[in-house]
Amino acid sequence: MTVAWTDMTKDIAGCKIHVSRAGSGPTVLVLHHDIGTPDRLPFYDKLAENFDVIVPHHPGWGKSERPQWLRHPRDIAAMTTWLLSDLGAKDVSVVGLGFGGWIAAEMASQSPQTFRRMVLVAPMGIKPPEGNIADQAIVSYIDYPQAGFHDPAAFEAVFGGISVDQLEQWDVCREMSFRTAWKPYMYSQTLPHLLGGVQTPALVIWGDDDRIVPISAGHAYVKALRNATMTTVAACGHFAEMEKPAEIGKLVTDFVTAS
Repeated sequence: MTVAWTDMTKDIAGCKIHVSRAGSGPTVLVLHHDIGTPDRLPFYDKLAENFDVIVPHHPGWGKSERPQWLRHPRDIAAMTTWLLSDLGAKDVSVVGLGFGGWIAAEMASQSPQTFRRMVLVAPMGIKPPEGNIADQAIVSYIDYPQAGFHDPAAFEAVFGGISVDQLEQWDVCREMSFRTAWKPYMYSQTLPHLLGGVQTPALVIWGDDDRIVPISAGHAYVKALRNATMTTVAACGHFAEMEKPAEIGKLVTDFVTAS
């Protein structure tokens, strides 16, 4: 099935936000990782077979402009809520990937009934009770994305030969990660206390070989949310939707469409 994607920009808080959209049906918002996102992924196409899929680039990432005032994932959450309002999106489910999972959780904590369903794939945002979130400041631009895959062949399938443009994009993504989530690194000291109000049913997904975010953070999310379950994916790293697009796509589809 060929999926037709359209691209647009929306002016949010004085910043032009790049948005890709495809498919039809119930609306699903997808929030990407700290390393940004390729323009197209098999996972996005898989979701677009059943849903109206909205994929914004976070402000400062990818093709979106950088607001100089932006300082926290909660700011991105507020801008994304504004974006959904301007798009007229109703009865939305969200899929948050890694850093994007943190943003989704912030959105839900501020408006406990804003989403119909929430899927968090190895979300950052909570300090792992055991282990630490991998520090991308001490490794190369290539090593960090590679560490997010269980199978090196899966990394090659997504990114292929690494171009100078790709390295520059990862450099910008790293800078934005530090700008918004440096101290404390990649987690919020307040978010765990706010998640108990979220009424949205949630599914937490974790790769069993995630070397970026320890799985203990997933258990902490399930404990903090009032209505959450967790599942693990075998032979899979942090960038689960890139490594196992069909499997993650089915988990998301089954959960979002469940009555």
